[in-house]
Amino acid sequence: MSKRNLIASAVIGAFALGGSQVVSAEPLNDLHKEEAKIHSAAAQSQKKINSIYEQTQELLAEYRAVVDETENLKVYNDHLARLVADQEAGIASLQRQIDGIEGVKRGVVPLMYRMIDSLEQFIELDVPINYDERMDRVAHLRDLMGRSNVTTSEQFRQVLEAYQIENEYGSRIRAYQGELEHNGQTISADFFNLGRTALLALSLDQKNAWVWNNDSRSWEQLGDEYLSSVVKAVRMARKLVPTDMIKLPIKAAE
Repeated sequence: MSKRNLIASAVIGAFALGGSQVVSAEPLNDLHKEEAKIHSAAAQSQKKINSIYEQTQELLAEYRAVVDETENLKVYNDHLARLVADQEAGIASLQRQIDGIEGVKRGVVPLMYRMIDSLEQFIELDVPINYDERMDRVAHLRDLMGRSNVTTSEQFRQVLEAYQIENEYGSRIRAYQGELEHNGQTISADFFNLGRTALLALSLDQKNAWVWNNDSRSWEQLGDEYLSSVVKAVRMARKLVPTDMIKLPIKAAE
């Protein structure tokens, strides 16, 4: 072949080789594009998977919280059930007591009336220590028994309290002012009582003294030999002078 022909063949061959490279590059680009799509789709899928996983974890946490709350509620409900059972038992016990109150009242109310009557009779027969105050207390108890707004238990409490006060009169030493009746006269005096052993009276001018005779239910005037002792007894009861030995008219026990 001539040199011209060789050059032409070389040029044609070069074109042919260049054309084959262009043709073979197109499927490779398509392959890269498809691979990119696959990667993009895979990334999207991974995002969906991650989102689903996060939602699953949240749902799992909520489930566990619900399970824990359910267990707590079960324990609390069991606790409430025991409390309710105990309260029902207490209510049943109270109801039984309430049912028995009427029976108790039927026995207690007559007893209180008898106690008040006995208390009044005792005061009438007793040494008249604070006589008016004690009789006012009896009157108050009788009035209390007629009040519908006062419970039976409160009535009984006050009756017992009155008995307790009466009991204290037998052990207390005290002085107080009042009035006595003697020879048709009302005399203001200082009274002194040594429990129920002796009840004495001293005129306010301290010139006369009397002793109560419970047998005759009357006041008897004392001689002057007792006057200073009665004055001292009143002063000792009021804690104006120290306690000391004194001479008083005491009736011997029979």
